Amino acid sequence: MRSAGLRPTRQRIALAGLLFAKGDRHLTAEELHEEAVTAGEPVSLATVYNTLHQFTDAGMLRVLAVESAKTYFDTNVSDHHHFFIEGDNEVMDIPTGDLSVHGLPQAPEGMEIAHVDVVVRLRRKPDAI
Repeated sequence: MRSAGLRPTRQRIALAGLLFAKGDRHLTAEELHEEAVTAGEPVSLATVYNTLHQFTDAGMLRVLAVESAKTYFDTNVSDHHHFFIEGDNEVMDIPTGDLSVHGLPQAPEGMEIAHVDVVVRLRRKPDAI
């Protein structure tokens, strides 16, 4: 945390432990808050939101905008793409190398493309329900 420019407070350490102890994951602030409460960590939802945004600003997390009602946070900050399973509200990484993006537009004068996010939306087939 210190190397990312953040002071390691008790709540930040507890939330980071929950976030990063299980490998790469995608979760909402509400899901992390529920995990913290279940683990006996007294933290408000506002603190969880603030901490997630601080971790994002420090480069420790990546924000995923896959639907307008929820923001997902990704512990894997490398360049990669995602599947989103509609109805289940589940986010999964697309394996590296399984997708390539071609024909990107030229960036406007004085700008460069920083990152391309691809979200492939999935839904269960009617006969698979």
